[in-house]
Amino acid sequence: MSIIKEKVEKAAGFLAKRWACEAGYRSVLSIAVPLILSTGAWSILHFVDRMFLTWYSPEAIAAAMPAGMLNFTIMSLFLGTAGYVTTFVAQYHGSGQHQRIGPVLWQGIYIAVAGGILHLFLIPLAGPIFRFVGHEPLVQEYEIVYFQVLCLGATPAIASSAIAGFFSGRGKAWPVMWVNVLATALNIIMDYALIFGKWGLPELGMKGAAIATVLSACFAFAIYLILFSRSGHESRYYTLRGWMFERPLFLRLMYFGFPSGVQFFLGMAGFTAFILLVGRLGTMELAATNIAFNINNLAFMPMIGFGMAVSVLVGQYLGKGKPDLAQRSVYSSFHLTFLYMASVAAAYLFVPNIFINPFASQADPASFAAIRKTTLILLRFVAIYSLFDALNIVFASAIKGAGDTRFVMFMIAIVSSLALVVPSYIALVLLQAGIYTAWTIASVYVSILGLVFLFRFLGGKWKSMRVIEQTNNIKE
Repeated sequence: MSIIKEKVEKAAGFLAKRWACEAGYRSVLSIAVPLILSTGAWSILHFVDRMFLTWYSPEAIAAAMPAGMLNFTIMSLFLGTAGYVTTFVAQYHGSGQHQRIGPVLWQGIYIAVAGGILHLFLIPLAGPIFRFVGHEPLVQEYEIVYFQVLCLGATPAIASSAIAGFFSGRGKAWPVMWVNVLATALNIIMDYALIFGKWGLPELGMKGAAIATVLSACFAFAIYLILFSRSGHESRYYTLRGWMFERPLFLRLMYFGFPSGVQFFLGMAGFTAFILLVGRLGTMELAATNIAFNINNLAFMPMIGFGMAVSVLVGQYLGKGKPDLAQRSVYSSFHLTFLYMASVAAAYLFVPNIFINPFASQADPASFAAIRKTTLILLRFVAIYSLFDALNIVFASAIKGAGDTRFVMFMIAIVSSLALVVPSYIALVLLQAGIYTAWTIASVYVSILGLVFLFRFLGGKWKSMRVIEQTNNIKE
């Protein structure tokens, strides 16, 4: 008993020390909590949106994931690039170069405008794309409408990602959380009203769900514009006078940010291809996969908040010239993230119906029975690969926060192609394998990525990287 007591006391002492020290648990949570709540709001939004569509019809929920993921995949190229403003802000803030924060923010907004223009050109291509994919006719019809309307909201969504970096990069993430919570609440209310035709509004089904998303993005962008234009921000960070296009700074953001955007794009493209291939198995398999992924988002999106906090802390500490504290912040984040994911994975294994029942509550019992049975099994896959996803999110975010974006991009390209897309095509199209083979492939893919980024982090090359201009003005 004395040995056990000694070990417990030692563990308690370690936790207390790690909580209070610089770059410890408290430091991580002070930034991560509002970001977790913010990304958690996204996951709740997607969960409720898909739940409403499940109530509407099996074809609606089957169409939502492919069309939504294709739209988000294309947008992610710009989201990842413009959103890399966060790392620039973190390193400028850490080094005391506050007057450079506004200008880099505006370069991100210009990227958002370019992304919005591209999405407008994609609207007439929706029909040929989804007819080529070859899902069932009604599913195709819903996919086309959903995709086309979502394209209208690209500019405000991408610009919001850039402006959010102004707050989170400085470690002031609470405004980001409040904007996302309010936008999520608006989206859910409009979702219900426009999908089902409530409160005097027309019943628009899939189109209504997409309109609600676009309105929410515009609302968030408007609030962000008001917040970052405040006089106190202008005087210190040049948030208004820094509006001009700066070619060297824009190219620097593109140099580091574009690989981050490509990595985001390729990761999403791999899973989009996976979803489209699963859709060839049938509406039931596609609906079960969509529900399983949306349940997974309840755990995954908050974990993205941890990843964002890791990038911010690494950027700030490297800007201050303190790579040892940057490393400690990463391990502190991983301890917390892994504990969280292990708890969620246990829930997926032992109480899965808690997550599935909301989808079933208003769905047709006969058509949902097969979907439920398959989804229960798919959640076992989710429980396993979620633990490796913790490695993926934390350590990829760490090296990206330093500027190691090209490695992340190349690894996503290689692993996504060789471990996800090609094996899924061979298994599902050539060998006519079933849904559980597909999910085994997806689980192996996530596991490989997690290990790759862990080993890259352990190599330590990231410690000497910077994305901002070199300066002797290091803020202690």
